[in-house]
Amino acid sequence: MPELNVIADYGDLCGEGPLWDFRSNQLYWTDITGQKFYCYDSATRKHRLVKEGWEVSGFAFNAPGGFVVANSAGVWLWDGASEPRLVAAEADGNKCQMNECIADAAGRLLAGSYFYDPGKEYPLGKLFSVATDGKVRVLDEGFHIANGLGFSPDGKTLYFTDSAARIIYAYDYDVATGTPRNRRVFVKVPTTSGLPDGLTVDAAGFVWSAEWYGSCIVRYDPAGKVERRIATPAKQTSSLAFGGPDLTDIFITSAGKSEPMPVMPPGYDPNAGYFGGALYQVNLGIPGRKEYLANIRLAS
Repeated sequence: MPELNVIADYGDLCGEGPLWDFRSNQLYWTDITGQKFYCYDSATRKHRLVKEGWEVSGFAFNAPGGFVVANSAGVWLWDGASEPRLVAAEADGNKCQMNECIADAAGRLLAGSYFYDPGKEYPLGKLFSVATDGKVRVLDEGFHIANGLGFSPDGKTLYFTDSAARIIYAYDYDVATGTPRNRRVFVKVPTTSGLPDGLTVDAAGFVWSAEWYGSCIVRYDPAGKVERRIATPAKQTSSLAFGGPDLTDIFITSAGKSEPMPVMPPGYDPNAGYFGGALYQVNLGIPGRKEYLANIRLAS
């Protein structure tokens, strides 16, 4: 088993959303709860704080420059320097309280909303699409904790995670219209395992999912069968991304603030052990694939 290396350890409260920028050979990731946004340069092996005091739940690189950011207040454009610009806080009366997001092959942004609160009744989240002109529409609904998204290598299958339901869904995806169809269960994670969280897809079409409460990342074959499981030191392993010069490095985020929920696996102790906070790297010789760039441009 190749060694799991610590790349950076800022004690992230909720480290999430790693994403490799193949144009600059840099990795970006976020601490959602700590409101910090970071960058790691693979050439120099140095990392830095890019921005703090602003929530970044998920993001994609935007082709015109900068980032498209999803957070609990909506979807934003941010050039990396000036103040972020709001794209949408709601769509058709639905609040865009976003979590994870991903760009599709046509430059749209897909993002899921969530309102999960086990202490009371809460509205279910939706899957949204943000067009390249900034217009937002609802694609699907009925999700407890909208989470990791990914595309098959040909872009024709969309994967979308509902963590609290312990399900990774698959859709047929029409990139010409940006429409997902035929929602089905790709994986139903057993209650004895952690929750499926962040997700990515490798070059062979295998789906990788980080397991919150599970201290691992899991690789599923295209039929949804577990192909391998890689242990991590962090009980709250949150997300992962391929990167590095050959896209064979796997970067893994984790979360240091314990977040107990009723959907924890039996015997899980939310009060003891190492929960996380570090960014890890491992190389298994398995290549990933370049993630799509968003291409969202607003009229000035």
